[in-house]
Amino acid sequence: MSTSELSIRPATPADVPAIFSMIFELAVFEKLEHMVVANEAMLHDSLFCDKPVCEALVGETNGGEVVTFALFFHNFSTFLCKKGLYLEDLYVQQSQRGKGYGKQMLVALAQLAVERDCGRFEWSVLDWNANAIKFYEGMGATVMPDWRICRVTGEALAQLSAQA
Repeated sequence: MSTSELSIRPATPADVPAIFSMIFELAVFEKLEHMVVANEAMLHDSLFCDKPVCEALVGETNGGEVVTFALFFHNFSTFLCKKGLYLEDLYVQQSQRGKGYGKQMLVALAQLAVERDCGRFEWSVLDWNANAIKFYEGMGATVMPDWRICRVTGEALAQLSAQA
């Protein structure tokens, strides 16, 4: 997908430093930078190993600068018996906001979901991010008020796995 200002394409290994930098910017924005343990090598392996666990699109300006990314993977709906496309992170650099790049990235992902015959296109949003919620609802998304994300990680994951 391309406009006069932004070209959207699949990420390449050369994009890993830019993507990782934006991942950290996102973590700072969400006040979660203390949780980042990933590094560029881990991101590269996740995206470009023999069996990648995720994919990414990047948006670059006419000058070739990567200013936005979307990292996603497939999940599965038992109710639909179809795979879905799950957006883990979408980020537009602060200096590039207000230009429609986030919308363009969501449209590109929706097109990809339709091309891949996905039954759903889903993502999460922090409950305090009112601007994002308003934006997503304006794009036709339903914020699921009755659902909460459950997460087990680190030592709690190790303890759960050790139970008989």
